[in-house]
Amino acid sequence: MVFWLRILAIAQVALLARRHLQLLEPDERSRLAKMVAKSKGRPRRNLSANEREEMLRLVRKMEPAQFGSGAFGHFRGGFGRRK
Repeated sequence: MVFWLRILAIAQVALLARRHLQLLEPDERSRLAKMVAKSKGRPRRNLSANEREEMLRLVRKMEPAQFGSGAFGHFRGGFGRRK
């Protein structure tokens, strides 16, 4: 049972992520993906200051605080409780 609750929570978070990604226009999503790939996890080193500002603007447009609270809500009740 717990396994399926985890699968359900992961699926719900994936759908939530999709909704937040759709706040960006298709060209913005493409641009963000390219910058993430170019950064290789090190934006200060691998992106210009302008690219970092653009990335920050795009991420803010996706409403990360609402995503975080929504994602936390899906996991809060399902994990860590053993009866």
